[in-house]
This record gives sequence, structure tokens and C-alpha cells, in this order.
Amino acid sequence: MAERALLGAVSVDLDGISHYHHIHGLAPLADEAVARHAVYDIALARMADFARAHDLPLTLFAIGADLARPASAAKLAALAARGHVVENHSFSHRYDLTRGSPEEIQRDIAAGQDAIERATGRRPVGFRAPGYTVTDDVLDALEALGLRFDSSVFPCPAYYGAKALVMGAMRLVGRTSASVLDTPRVLAAPIRPYRPGKPLFRPGNRALVELPIQVTPGLRLPFIGTSIALAGPRVARLLAAPCAGEPLVNLELHGIDFLDADDGLAHLVPHQRELRIPFARRLDALSAALDVLAKRGARFVTLEEAANEVP
Repeated sequence: MAERALLGAVSVDLDGISHYHHIHGLAPLADEAVARHAVYDIALARMADFARAHDLPLTLFAIGADLARPASAAKLAALAARGHVVENHSFSHRYDLTRGSPEEIQRDIAAGQDAIERATGRRPVGFRAPGYTVTDDVLDALEALGLRFDSSVFPCPAYYGAKALVMGAMRLVGRTSASVLDTPRVLAAPIRPYRPGKPLFRPGNRALVELPIQVTPGLRLPFIGTSIALAGPRVARLLAAPCAGEPLVNLELHGIDFLDADDGLAHLVPHQRELRIPFARRLDALSAALDVLAKRGARFVTLEEAANEVP
């Protein structure tokens, strides 16, 4: 893949706002809260507009359980009909999925496969683990179910350290986060697409392909929606420039990246720093990063297409 032209892929994890409550140890959302379904009811349309403006296909990682709501399933199916691709983000979005037995892991992923196929008419071929936490048991389950790629490995020291600090600080004040801290071995994983071995953080000869979440070469700084939004347009361009020398730029976003505090999320502003930045400015930063890639000649593809080009 290193000899091929630059590929760019933009994926969006459709984590609901309830999952941010789980991360931050907050009380559950009320059933009637606008935020409960804001990712599907508000953010999906904004994603579609953003993708149209930049002429790029999105890879959407959906949570199977969310699609029991007919309105959410219908909105997702409409995006799929417009050329965007829906992949599997598990059925339950359990942050501790990796702590289940191999049978439990496979059942959850299989249920996600079924729910997404019912909603869109297409069976997913890719997976992203909740919280980026992945194990050999997860990859075994993916291969048993016939999936062709995983995109969960995030070899980013800055992200890992920040997550550990936040989880530790929450414990000190008596709050519990549903997040799970991955093994530090993930920090030594390749930053380019590879076929995993066992352990999965080393190249090997599995049938499936690993497409790591994007970090910059060298310092391995995060190049994801949250970091780009916080950086602003100028720094976003600086982060994008070294990534544009990679064979694949795997830019990962979340549904919340397309929401504002006024979308019923004001209560999350103290916990999600990016919500303190106006939505329009966050979009400007994302656009700036994509413009750098486009000027370098990037061809924007789905993650399935990117996986198909890995030797």
C-alpha cells in the first residue's frame, strides 16, 4: 500500500449522547430529552451536508441496539441509499465488551451485524470496537463472522495518557466511568494498515485487515475529530500535513462532532471541551484538514475500499 496514491477515509462513530453520560459518570438522560436521539435526529443530516460539500463518502459505524427505533433505522437507511456505508460498532456498545467470554463477544457483534443488515439491506464487513478497546478474542470473533476489516487500534500516547488521567481523577472524586483503559501495548502498534498477528498489535497473517485510527507520524499525535476541533483551522492544517505523507489517512469522527450545545447538550459542556467551541468553527477546522489532504491529491474512499487495497 505504501506505493499507492494517497487515500483518505472519513468515518463517523454514531455513539449516542447516553454513552457520554456513561463515560462521565452522569445520571441517565430523561426519556423525553432531545439529546437522547440527537445523533440520529440532528447530526446525521449535518453529516450528509458536510460530506456533500467535500464530495466524500462516509463510513458510519452504527450501534445495533439504536436501530430498534424505527426513525433512527430509517434515517440511517436513507444515508446508506445515498452512497454512504454502514459498518458495525457492536450491538450494545459495551465499553467492557473485551471482558466478556469469547462467546459473549461473538454474540454481541453478530447481533450488531443482524440489526444493521435489517436496517440497511447490507451486511457490514468492518468493525470498530467501543472505546477503541480491542483484543485477540474480538478479532477471532470478527474472522469467525466473516468480517474483512477492523478499525479500532489507536496507537496514540497522548490520548492514552489523557484517558488514564481522567479516569483516575474521576475515581478520586467518587465517580465511575464506564470506559476501559486498553493495554499499553497498543501504543507500539503500527500506524499504517496491516494484517494483525497474535498479539494483534504486531503484524501477522490474519485474513482481516487492521486500519488504525489516524495519528501523526513520529510524535503520534491524535488526528481525530475532537483534536482537530480543539486545535482550530490553522493547527488542523499543521496536523494534516504530515499525515498526508501516509498511504491512508483514516480520519475518525463522532456524531457529537456534528452537534452544538444548543442541541440539548448544554449540560455536557463542562465535560466535553469541544462543545465550548461554536459548531461552525469546528466545521471550519475539519474542512481545513480535509483541504490539505485534497490538495495533496487524496482520493476519498470508504474504509471497505481502503481495506481492499491493502496487499
